[in-house]
Amino acid sequence: MKKVSEIMERREFILAGGLIGAGAVAAGAVIVKDRMATPSKDPTGEKTVRNLMALKDLKPQHNEDDHIRMQRELATAMSKPVEKRRWIMVIDLRKCVGCQACTIGCVAENKLPPGVVYRPVIQRETGEFPNVQLHFLPRPCMHCENPSCVPVCPVKATWKRPDGVVVIDYDKCIGCRYCLNACPYGARTSDFGRNYTSNEAQGAPEGKDRPISGAPAPWEGLPSNEYGKSWNRKDHGSPVGNARKCHFCLHRLENGLLPICVTTCIGRATYFGDSNDQDSMVVELVTRNNVQTLLPHWDNKPKCYYIV
Repeated sequence: MKKVSEIMERREFILAGGLIGAGAVAAGAVIVKDRMATPSKDPTGEKTVRNLMALKDLKPQHNEDDHIRMQRELATAMSKPVEKRRWIMVIDLRKCVGCQACTIGCVAENKLPPGVVYRPVIQRETGEFPNVQLHFLPRPCMHCENPSCVPVCPVKATWKRPDGVVVIDYDKCIGCRYCLNACPYGARTSDFGRNYTSNEAQGAPEGKDRPISGAPAPWEGLPSNEYGKSWNRKDHGSPVGNARKCHFCLHRLENGLLPICVTTCIGRATYFGDSNDQDSMVVELVTRNNVQTLLPHWDNKPKCYYIV
């Protein structure tokens, strides 16, 4: 019996919405069985401690830059075992100008293809002309305390780490998209294997200057470094066909860098840190301001807070 990969490309399989035919169903069952094993436990304890040199000798100063403070607090948090950290994000909606620098920065950092967005900025208009106003809402993954996406995964490809970050194992994910439907925030998308330059020749005039249809640009073949690994989408390998989402830039945290959405925000509207550190900036912001979470009635207890 031929494998599914021999019958159709992974992208075509996902777009088709399921396996077709008894033979394909049987092959799919083999894939599911192979991936049903319990995911390996996340490492904990002293082996997760990171002694980062960033700002190590810089002492706290009065009225210091917010990014400098968060960078220093990040190094402090990483010096603790992973189970003693609890990452949260705070977004000040009063400062967000809707520039979408965070969205573009995230796309560039994680080499995201068309249709895959980890941090969209939702825009809403209120009032009537000429008295109208625009409101902007950046929406990353909420990294919930009670994530709806985790229990619905049939192959245990998504789970919550000891530090509260909800992650995906691309090698185990079968692309069923149950988690996409379960997430009340729409924070997950599917990677269908597309490239931005795949259809560049459509509508272009004939001639020697006509671009080659379907030829991806060199930069679209660069691997991403999500979860501290090198992911190459060439030949429709993972994460093509997988569910994808924001992961608080774990690969950057491991190297003492703040999430890219924090550093690219021109309005300084996004904050990140360890909520277990009672002296951290994020704890200070949450306790001193009027904060809200999205869809609190779902009882997911999201860890992304909005200052309104």
